[in-house]
Amino acid sequence: MDNKTTTLEEIINSNYKKVEELRSKNIEPYPPRYEITHKIQDVKKLPLETQVKTAGRIILLRIMGKATFAHIKDSTGKIQVYLKKDILDDNYEIFKKYVTTGDFIGVEGKTFKTHTGELTINVEKLTILSKSIRPMPEKWHGLTDPETRYRNRHLDLIANEEVMEIFLKRSKIISIIRNTLNFLGYIEVETPVLVPQAGGASARPFITFHNALKIELYMRIATELPLKKLIIGGFDGVYEIGRVFRNEGVDTKHNPEFTTLEAYKAYADYNKMAELVEILFEKFCEEFKMEEINYEGNTIKIRPPFKRVYLPQIWKEKTSKDIHDVLNGKSFNKKALLAVAKDMKIDADEKIPSAKIFERIMDKVIEDIIIQPVFIMDYPTAITPLAKLKNGDEAIVERFEFYAGGMEIANAYTELNDPCDQKSRLLEQMRQKFEENLGEADILDKDFIEAMEYGMPPTGGIGIGIDRLTMLLSAKPSIREVILFPLLKPQENK
Repeated sequence: MDNKTTTLEEIINSNYKKVEELRSKNIEPYPPRYEITHKIQDVKKLPLETQVKTAGRIILLRIMGKATFAHIKDSTGKIQVYLKKDILDDNYEIFKKYVTTGDFIGVEGKTFKTHTGELTINVEKLTILSKSIRPMPEKWHGLTDPETRYRNRHLDLIANEEVMEIFLKRSKIISIIRNTLNFLGYIEVETPVLVPQAGGASARPFITFHNALKIELYMRIATELPLKKLIIGGFDGVYEIGRVFRNEGVDTKHNPEFTTLEAYKAYADYNKMAELVEILFEKFCEEFKMEEINYEGNTIKIRPPFKRVYLPQIWKEKTSKDIHDVLNGKSFNKKALLAVAKDMKIDADEKIPSAKIFERIMDKVIEDIIIQPVFIMDYPTAITPLAKLKNGDEAIVERFEFYAGGMEIANAYTELNDPCDQKSRLLEQMRQKFEENLGEADILDKDFIEAMEYGMPPTGGIGIGIDRLTMLLSAKPSIREVILFPLLKPQENK
């Protein structure tokens, strides 16, 4: 026998030839439909000797002359099938010659158990459903290279059962959120992705051009402002689960396009939003039957209630300074910020925007309390232009960030509904943008201010990062593991 290595091109050409040969025998290798009676997981629940009709991809093949064992797999699981020549007659020879690992087949027959106790379908009728042309990658049962996996998510899903489980879990997480909010009286809505101004968050937008209107548009960086307009318009509670886009770096916790939930409830505040987080986590615990998660070497307890700490208090504990010392009302005292950064040995200088210096200090202040789920309450007005002041203190607003596993999972406000105060806050953001070169500052959206002038009720609002939430509940340290098609650099031509 010739031991010459078969090239990929030769395999592809051979499989295309098999397709032609099958058609010459009046066998269509890509039929338009196939009616099944059971998914594979349902077959496993049936009594033995039940007649079933199911389908899946061949993932294992053991041909033994006049009999063959194979495993087929669908989205619900895998099962063994048994094919015999004396049952299938000529179809068995067709199977042996033309069918291989990677092909989709449909099978009909009764279930039984082999002498080793494995549930098996005794195939009485076989149908080729899709002839694979390209071979599965070498060692595809353990495809591990991250770059290959992310670029070829279809192969990743075939090769790694755990990956399928992650995305099934992600789907359930979204369903739980949606069902819970619907039950609580929120209305699901959709808002524009292409917007004339990118507001509602501090982030750099992507810019595009509309040919017909001949105008520049932005990909939304948040859904906040249009959702608040709906509260102004009379909805008591609204939410949207959708993609937002930020022209930022890529790392284990950031992807330029990601999925968020934003929800707003009239007559509520940030405490009610904290309650919503706890309600959702209670649902996750029930659905996934877990109380804790091992995340990057830490055992994280996800059953509510969760701890609440107050930023001004922990700031004082970690820096020995009152947080008001670095704040001038609704703006920052940069000199004081630089002094705190120096004391804490944090890299900072005059060229760095005040908001960025604060962010670096903040990261140090909270680093050892954000592994277990925690609400960090009450933030500076200077970095939170859309939230309501706390107890008349113009330097602090009613805002929390919810952390778990060292990641920010959610961000919530008691929403600012005073149009005059809102305008002055956004003007301060514009000052930071131009005087301090803070590219991620919020913009002054005049249409939103005008909408607020019609009257907005007291409102609580929250944003939850679906990708990071899925990372936590799936115990995955990289955002690329929970986004089906993460952004990657174009592959160089080989």
